[in-house]
Amino acid sequence: MIFERLQRRLQEAGVPFDIMRHEPVFTSEEAARVRGAPLASGAKALICKTDERFVMFVMPADRRLDSKLVRKQCGVKSLRFATREEVLKLSGLAPGSIPPFGSLFGLATWCDALLAAQERINFNAGDHSISISLTYSDFLSVERPQVAAFTSGS
Repeated sequence: MIFERLQRRLQEAGVPFDIMRHEPVFTSEEAARVRGAPLASGAKALICKTDERFVMFVMPADRRLDSKLVRKQCGVKSLRFATREEVLKLSGLAPGSIPPFGSLFGLATWCDALLAAQERINFNAGDHSISISLTYSDFLSVERPQVAAFTSGS
């Protein structure tokens, strides 16, 4: 299970984190409400196909992926969201439950620079009813994503 793999990885890295079990949530707004956290602290993970490969984009939950900025900042020509079937095949998970660690799925991870404004980030951990909270700096040290500006307002 992805939750156990992620938990083990964070423990092995010596990173402190909190686990919250809650009612299933399917939107970023629902997740922020049950976590009692600002919407912007949610680390939304999206899987997209860029040119010929799949990539994970991580951004504050109050932002949206800006395809023009992705093309410019990440140097890609084509971009599309992965289909539900592709997400399931790549991650074994349903959209909305994917943690922001592309490396768990063999994917490169790109993180929007605005997420750095959050001391702590929160995200679903492989399940719609399990969230993890950790510091943004610990996320960077464990995942080592490429950081760029590729979002626009919600």
